Amino acid sequence: MSAQSIVTPEELNLLIEQTYRVENEFNELKTSYTHLQDTVEKIVEFLPNPIWILNEDGNVFLKNSHANNLGKLLELLEPKNDDYEVKFNSRFYLIKSSSYKDKIMLSATDTTEQKRKENLATMGQMAAHLSHEIRNPIGSISLLSSTLKKRVKAENISIVEEIQKSVYRIDRIIKATLMFSKGVEASKKQINWSELKDSIDMDIGYYAYSKDIEFIFPQDDFTLNADKDLLEMLFSNFIINAIDAIELDDEDDGIIEIVYDSDEQYHKFYIYDSGIAIENKKELFEAFQSTKVKGNGLGLVLSRQIAEAHGGSVQLMDSEKKGFEIRLSKQ
Repeated sequence: MSAQSIVTPEELNLLIEQTYRVENEFNELKTSYTHLQDTVEKIVEFLPNPIWILNEDGNVFLKNSHANNLGKLLELLEPKNDDYEVKFNSRFYLIKSSSYKDKIMLSATDTTEQKRKENLATMGQMAAHLSHEIRNPIGSISLLSSTLKKRVKAENISIVEEIQKSVYRIDRIIKATLMFSKGVEASKKQINWSELKDSIDMDIGYYAYSKDIEFIFPQDDFTLNADKDLLEMLFSNFIINAIDAIELDDEDDGIIEIVYDSDEQYHKFYIYDSGIAIENKKELFEAFQSTKVKGNGLGLVLSRQIAEAHGGSVQLMDSEKKGFEIRLSKQ
């Protein structure tokens, strides 16, 4: 061995020190990278919508738990310059994409509720326009039928009455549609239950049904601070729904019952009927959603809004008897 190849102790110590220094720098860099990765993961997880970060080859580099819950939505996505919409599992998502170096980020924002509100607004505007157009000829038919009833032969009166009942039904739909488009505002004053009951009885008289139905209403009188016209619509909506449910039942007769109770804060009404069971409970209070052949999907929506305008609420009861609870504030 030549003298030039001999490593001195000083050189060996220097080499060891450099090795330790490189190792420490590598460990610090590794720790920094791990810390940075943890930070990125936390930020991505913190975001409220599904996020996927992809490698250049399209494989997932990172995603949050919201993305995990959406299963195969990623298969429908692709990077695009412009935002676009995707429908997946009956819901709508707005897709945005961006890229940085060799990574691509995709985000999905659930716009289902926003779309539903936009559709409802459009449907409400169209329905309100149609209602205005229909109102004038319906008014003429109503007036002419009243005149005709006084002049026809006795055996033809029932035919005119059927015309009046049909006109009444159309008029209810028009009122409900216009109220939905304008919003519910209660003009309260002191009224008696007996007054309201008389109006409800009149509405029932105008509604056509074929079965023998027993109506059981509170007999004791009491005072409410309320908008009489709005409450008439509220109770009539529930009673007419109950009549329709009984008409679809296999029995030849039925019962509709209103039970009254109160406490210091609320008037409480419990409306029961013996008709068929409610099928789609989740869609009960959705506008323009109705499983009824005769329904327009606004009755229960407006009933809830009317109750809320009176500081109260409407809810389906979880009991053996099919029924709803209506609360109206005493204030």
